[in-house]
Amino acid sequence: MKNLRIVFFALFFFFFSCQLSLAQCAMCKGAVETNMSTGRNVIGNGINAGIAYLFAFPYLIVGVIAYLWYRNSKKALAQRLAVQARVRDALRQ
Repeated sequence: MKNLRIVFFALFFFFFSCQLSLAQCAMCKGAVETNMSTGRNVIGNGINAGIAYLFAFPYLIVGVIAYLWYRNSKKALAQRLAVQARVRDALRQ
């Protein structure tokens, strides 16, 4: 139940933070257009790196959560199998 609350909170936070990231795109576009019209392309490289960072970070978060979930599931399965083996051994005797 605790894990479900954490996942719900993360999804809630993600959906409500999307509007802020969408609003930022217009500002980035305006900054790049202004710099490109003056003939400078210095800020464009920084914005491209920022876009790549913003693109990769959510996938990293999802990957870490999936790995932790998988690891905990394997651990719980191993514990259940150990308990079942002990019960089976106790019933044979």
